[in-house]
Amino acid sequence: MTMAVLAFDTSTDTMSVAVGRTTGGASRIWQHSAAGGAQASATLIPMIRALMAQAGLGFGELDAIAFGRGPGAFTGLRTACAVAQGLAFGAHVPGGGAPVPVLAIDSLLALAEEARHQHAPDAVPLQVLALLDARMDEIYAATYAFDGAGWSERQPPGLDRPERLVLAAGWHDGQGLLAGNVFAAYGERLVLGRGAPRVAALPTATAMLRLAPRLLAGGLGTSAELALPVYIRDKVAQTTSERAAARANAESSR
Repeated sequence: MTMAVLAFDTSTDTMSVAVGRTTGGASRIWQHSAAGGAQASATLIPMIRALMAQAGLGFGELDAIAFGRGPGAFTGLRTACAVAQGLAFGAHVPGGGAPVPVLAIDSLLALAEEARHQHAPDAVPLQVLALLDARMDEIYAATYAFDGAGWSERQPPGLDRPERLVLAAGWHDGQGLLAGNVFAAYGERLVLGRGAPRVAALPTATAMLRLAPRLLAGGLGTSAELALPVYIRDKVAQTTSERAAARANAESSR
């Protein structure tokens, strides 16, 4: 089996890029991470080009381009989506004329896969509550279950304050992980899943490479124009009064 996938995520303050190439059952990965945020718009494409050159691949040789569609930082999501669309439109499959398919992958699913790979690669069954800092005193959260072959969504991505998050139906602390980048800021306010391990993790491009074959086999590769970000939140910043109320709420919870 031969497969080549480019993946990148800029949904957080860390930019993650990877190229995976499998030939005859042997796999190689070229990867890089760097500061994300506003810098990603300037550094993402040069890093993609560098890794593709290291892998000896042209964009038309890719089986898919995967990007983290969110939720996450607005600017980062727009950057990743625009780059994925542009590369896919410009990279046609040799002889076929069709653009390279795009995999728009939930950033929280990539986070769950990264946590599983780090902490419990052989654990089955396993549930992961994936948590990303949404700023403004809120958390992006979703729950996924791993059955040894692939993931299923148990609780779709949502947004709420730490104290108001709830566990998915059927959650068992002994078979679960809490994973993400929220524990330093909100750890004491997270009262759910206290018996489950807490794993510091972010969405990574290498996690998306592991997810890509099953997603492609499931027909989830799409045309570039249909690959869109998922924002969840519809506002970028709080008002002064909202920030004051959030600080008061955080202090009263200590």
